Amino acid sequence: MSLNFIIPFISAAFFASALFAQDKGQPTAEELVAKNIEAKGGATALNNLRTLRATGKLLVPIQGQIELGYLETKKRPDEVRIEASLQGMTQIQAYDGKEGWKVSPFFGRKDPERMAADDVKALVEDTELGGPLADWKAKGSTVEYLGTEDVDGTPAHKLKVVRKNGDVSLVYLDPDHFLEIRIVTQRTLHGAHEEVETDLGDYEKAGGVFVPTSIEIGAKGSADKQKIVIDKVEANMPVDDAIFHFPGQITVPQPQR
Repeated sequence: MSLNFIIPFISAAFFASALFAQDKGQPTAEELVAKNIEAKGGATALNNLRTLRATGKLLVPIQGQIELGYLETKKRPDEVRIEASLQGMTQIQAYDGKEGWKVSPFFGRKDPERMAADDVKALVEDTELGGPLADWKAKGSTVEYLGTEDVDGTPAHKLKVVRKNGDVSLVYLDPDHFLEIRIVTQRTLHGAHEEVETDLGDYEKAGGVFVPTSIEIGAKGSADKQKIVIDKVEANMPVDDAIFHFPGQITVPQPQR
């Protein structure tokens, strides 16, 4: 065997060994999802979380900064209501598992209006008490690990979640605590591509589950993001289904079988 053959052979073997070692140390998507669920409090605690109410303030960057009262109420399996209040007026967005509706008094519309299917997409995602990674298989999503990426100086684990409707959420997990620190959502809205960046932090425990109490949201790359600061989180309190339904809507009980 010639020296010219041996050297490339050894180099190739060394490269393959190094590559194998690198792959071996690389976490899988399912391993990271499991760490995320465990970090939040565990699957049992998440499944036992039936309702969640977050109260605080919404800071909007308009002519400096405007502060509104904020209230978000979620209920399993897929209901959510979000309220923002200022000077006696309350903006509402709600989803009852079938349709979304809104009241927009700040835009001169005080009567409730049903929302278009595209506009409801973000509300449907808000109903997820465990975030986009929890129960991803049952939701019909796929999850792929894309390695690490810098998030404001943190080498975060990056997971790509493709939802059943084709929308994509890029979920960034803190490498030490495995909680979400950023979610970039890519969706089609009225025929146009939309990319929304949400930064999450200051996690606190409610009902045995860690939830973020500092949330910044806005278009990706924008410096003018809205900020939600949660002062109080309540878990598993009684919540009437009526608050999620379009006002005046009558719910007919399903027949028992």
